[in-house]
Amino acid sequence: MATTNKFIKRDPSTSKLFDERSLQRDYATLASLLKPGMQVLDVGCGTGAISKDIANIIGPQGQVTGIDNTGHFIESGKETYNDVENLELIHTDLFDFNPEEKFDLIVSARTIQWLSNPQEAIAKMKSMLKPGGWLSVLDYDHTALAWIPEPPLSMRRFYATFLRWRSDAGMNNEVAEDAKGFFEELGFQNIEVLNADEVYEKGQPDFEHKISIWSKVAAMNQIVEEGYISDADRLQAIEDYNQWIATDAKQMIMKLKETRGQNL
Repeated sequence: MATTNKFIKRDPSTSKLFDERSLQRDYATLASLLKPGMQVLDVGCGTGAISKDIANIIGPQGQVTGIDNTGHFIESGKETYNDVENLELIHTDLFDFNPEEKFDLIVSARTIQWLSNPQEAIAKMKSMLKPGGWLSVLDYDHTALAWIPEPPLSMRRFYATFLRWRSDAGMNNEVAEDAKGFFEELGFQNIEVLNADEVYEKGQPDFEHKISIWSKVAAMNQIVEEGYISDADRLQAIEDYNQWIATDAKQMIMKLKETRGQNL
């Protein structure tokens, strides 16, 4: 994720997790905007896994530039995707990035959720669009996460604490719901909101792997270090949640929406 909020400490070990992502699985709604020969900017590209899929679709006459302010993500992506000739990965912050050329399409997936100034970020992206260019933002409504059945109380308490921690840091837990309003206020036209919920059900090959995301989030020491939860409660949440995954978990739905608009 690029342009991450200054409060978030990024773990180098997560680099390869981003390599599991693909356009088809993790940004499927974008396909209708992609055309051969486009100049595309991917804001918050991580290691560039989705960026490289975009590059393959738009073809050799097109170009994808991926930016991320986490250096080890960019270095990992350069190594992994160095054979994709029409993909350039740059270590920079969105607000420091001032390219000479403007873009036909700017995309940003699961990134503005980490910002304390998402509307400013969208305005910055709009400034880099060509006339007629499109912006697509894909992100979560964390307040609408649904588990079936509910996980243990220890994890529910951790998750409530996680949302409070995010909110106190200035991050918008409902940014997927608010993005359309940001687009309207900034003068985008032809705005559309597309449902892209992530639905994981028991029996799917990657079910346990996917829903264990909250064990990984709870593994962050930062929330403990900042006094939001005790280490004992955090560790208990991980233990109880992992046991719930192994025995009772049936479904998890993460509410995800793509908001797109045209710069006219």
